[in-house]
Amino acid sequence: MLYDYLPSQNGWKARVLFGLLDIPYQTRLVSIFEGEGRTEAFLDLNPAGGIPVLELEDGRTIAESNAILCYVAEGTRFLPADRYERAKVMQWLFFEQYHVEPVIGTLRFWTMTGRLELQGAMVEAKRTAARRALAGLERGLKDTPFLAGGDLTIADIAVYAYGHRAEDCGFVLTDYPALTAWFGRVREAIGPGYPIHLYNDDPHSAM
Repeated sequence: MLYDYLPSQNGWKARVLFGLLDIPYQTRLVSIFEGEGRTEAFLDLNPAGGIPVLELEDGRTIAESNAILCYVAEGTRFLPADRYERAKVMQWLFFEQYHVEPVIGTLRFWTMTGRLELQGAMVEAKRTAARRALAGLERGLKDTPFLAGGDLTIADIAVYAYGHRAEDCGFVLTDYPALTAWFGRVREAIGPGYPIHLYNDDPHSAM
């Protein structure tokens, strides 16, 4: 069972990997803006209260999108067995959690839910950090087709999730040619079957 919230790109990561591996799963949508993530029942699944959460058949749970990716990808082509290649995947997964999701993901959320003007000086700080993240990705992708080498891995799925939505919060991605070329390669590799859901798809998102 995947506890999910469709407008979240963190949930999108898990949905993509399940699709690429042709793994059937059930979805339980969580009403984030109605406070369902703060209920005792949900906090028993994930003490931090966020989605996605993967509940295994034996009732155990895994929270945090990149942890779910690692668990599901184990033994597949999306998580290399080679020690160095696996470490490179982890490098970019950590990069995504430090420099992409908390920055571009937050700016996107503020922008698309009408909260941007309420954040004051934090907005420019986030924009500066986002520009550094995009520049780092540009440098990292100049000489490699995918982040960890020649093949798509969960690192690419994770970073692409919020990275390719940077235009939603005002960044001009054509300023980053290696990055935009990589966006195209990832889109081609994962195919068209994973729609992006916007926050205005949720009637409670303006609350």
